[in-house]
Amino acid sequence: MIDLLVVGDANPDVLISGAPETPPAGQAETLVDSGTLALGGSAAIVACGAARLGLSTALAATVGRDAAGDFVLDTLRTAGVDISACVRHESLPTALTVCLNRADGDRAILTAPGCLPAFDASQVPEVSARHVHAASYFLQPRLAAGLPGLLARFRRAGASTSLDTNDDPAGEWRLAPGLLAACDFLLPNEAEALALAGTLTGEPVSALPAALTALAGAGPVPVVKRGGEGAVARYEGADVSARGPRVTPVDTVGAGDGFDAGFLAGWLGKRDIAEALAWGCACGALSTRAAGGTAAQPTAAEVQAVAGG
Repeated sequence: MIDLLVVGDANPDVLISGAPETPPAGQAETLVDSGTLALGGSAAIVACGAARLGLSTALAATVGRDAAGDFVLDTLRTAGVDISACVRHESLPTALTVCLNRADGDRAILTAPGCLPAFDASQVPEVSARHVHAASYFLQPRLAAGLPGLLARFRRAGASTSLDTNDDPAGEWRLAPGLLAACDFLLPNEAEALALAGTLTGEPVSALPAALTALAGAGPVPVVKRGGEGAVARYEGADVSARGPRVTPVDTVGAGDGFDAGFLAGWLGKRDIAEALAWGCACGALSTRAAGGTAAQPTAAEVQAVAGG
């Protein structure tokens, strides 16, 4: 039995820093401060972070039969992630994301989905796992449609489950019936939590406590990431919070995914919810020390040094 099966997206990230907010057209060449090629995709970043923390981890994802797919699978394999559940699409390309990072920490994200919409829940093999985590729900409509049944199947086999929807490019935030009831944990950031709660209640939700109430009422433990403010969970009717170490971020791409990896490692290590939150916050903060989502992901010893446990 493995510790963690992650289901979702995997692609290269091209990270550009110092680009103008609107790059000029007319075939003008604009010089920027830096560019980095890194492993991207929320699921892939979570898988790498969990493996770095010592969890036996597998990823179920799809990539194309192209150089980008080779890069993704080689990087995952080198990180210690089991890629035997990854499939290669015969005709569609690997997804690709370009992040234009601004000096104020904000960024524009451009994604060509490639083969992501073709990934189907039926392609996820029967794997014996302690926990199953799904990511980038809105980028993978065929996976999304089958995800409630997939997670319910793993729960019946004894696994715990979690979901990080990530952003919804369509802005609709609609989840398949029964999905949240099949999740033990829901791991959005604060903006995503408010949007998801608004869809559940049928009216805008602007306050985090109200969002936590709505999300918890649908079944899972909501664990909401708040960037530099840490994270908060509604657990057994009470709000539990934690904050990470103070760092000067180099790049915040993948910090939320790093949090997910740390939180799940903390929880699977039989820590309580407060300790799991502390591990998540530490991993999210420490991952910002270098460009890209995986280059600075911490080891368990590094996390213990700042979060304890």
